[in-house]
Amino acid sequence: MDHRIAVIATLPAMVRAQLEPSLPDWVQPRWFSSREQAYALAPGAEIGWLDMPDTDAMTQAITLATDMRWLSSLIAGMDGLPLPLLHQRGVMVTNGVGINAITIAEYVVMAMLTIAKGYRTVVQAQLRHEWLKDSPGKVELAGSRALMLGYGGIGQLVEPRLHAMGVEVTVVRRTPGGAAHTLGPDAWRERLGDFDWVILAVPGTAETRHLIGAPELARMKSGAVLINVARGSVVDQDALVEALQQRRIGAAFLDVTEPEPLPPEHVLWSLDNAHISMHLSGRAQDRMFERAAQRFLDNLARYRAGEPLQFQVDLQRGY
Repeated sequence: MDHRIAVIATLPAMVRAQLEPSLPDWVQPRWFSSREQAYALAPGAEIGWLDMPDTDAMTQAITLATDMRWLSSLIAGMDGLPLPLLHQRGVMVTNGVGINAITIAEYVVMAMLTIAKGYRTVVQAQLRHEWLKDSPGKVELAGSRALMLGYGGIGQLVEPRLHAMGVEVTVVRRTPGGAAHTLGPDAWRERLGDFDWVILAVPGTAETRHLIGAPELARMKSGAVLINVARGSVVDQDALVEALQQRRIGAAFLDVTEPEPLPPEHVLWSLDNAHISMHLSGRAQDRMFERAAQRFLDNLARYRAGEPLQFQVDLQRGY
């Protein structure tokens, strides 16, 4: 990199307030607040932070950024982005893994308590001004057993929170070794019937697509609860709907669905044992942009110094 030349960075206006006061003078920022502006400002940018709600629009901006050497994102899951193209161009990609981990871990606990205590029924009774005479949910988390599929930033925060509530947590890892309460990638399916809670926090990749399908749902306890804070693609949604309708599992708490948004007429909305939280878990915080901006600035210093970037994505694995 020629240190005498300013580096063009195309950046989202949504983090301008957090970034602009701390940007070094060797960065020439170009701010966008619409897809049209992103398309216009992507060409010529060496650094791109091209996050947009619409992944198709984001992909188009990435495609237009033919001079880009580093793509930064606050998104953790890279599914839906043109990773083969980025790999072909030799672009370094850093993501937002861990930025939302605290709030998502808290969401998992909320999901479990909501279902265990039947709290949706309590809220509905309040709306009707009805005084319930008994609790609609009598399950205690203490003494229950949870299987955690995915032990990255989210899974590692969920585990201690559940331990504190007396839940026995078993995690699935690529190399389980001899540690207690861990299972390898080929062992967890046979053990599905042992767990009261099955929590999904894996990345959305070709390898994890429909990781939970009809065979896996059939092996779960009849009262077990599936919690998905990963990606909608990780679950065979048609198989899940059938399992819920036939009461083959107790319930599902879905922060993610396929597609998103879930169409208003979709049957999942009306099932009394399905809870839909509209991919809000990562947004249930007020520090997301602050954390993402600080991560970008830290990596910006590393980029300038020619040091390895943190939170870099393996473009062949997809995470």
